[in-house]
Amino acid sequence: MAARLSGGENRLVSLPLSRIRVIMKSSPEVSSINQDALFLTAKATELFVQYLASYSYKHGRGKEKNALTYSDLAHTAEECETFQFLADILPKKILASKYLKMLEKEKRDGELGECDEEDDDEEDNDEAVDEAVGS
Repeated sequence: MAARLSGGENRLVSLPLSRIRVIMKSSPEVSSINQDALFLTAKATELFVQYLASYSYKHGRGKEKNALTYSDLAHTAEECETFQFLADILPKKILASKYLKMLEKEKRDGELGECDEEDDDEEDNDEAVDEAVGS
């Protein structure tokens, strides 16, 4: 199919086939790559990126600004079930100050959780002592 199109195959896809080949060969299970498989992977990747971009534009604030932003993509990855596998790759951006506050809160919650566990352990020990004294 595309392998027979010597010079024209690059016009059918926008992504550089050499880069895609390198990415595919980085997998230890892959020893050789068929030209058709390379072309189809490139085309499928293009179509996926186009779909992600158009979905994010339609469901984000892109229409208002007439632009697609990173936050639109991150929102799509977080909210749309189809794209949730991208949530780690496209996290929502937060300010450093908010992140530091989140860390402080987690640290406080963690310390409180440890105190609660210690209190529970002390209560369990008290109950065990009461039962031993009672018998």
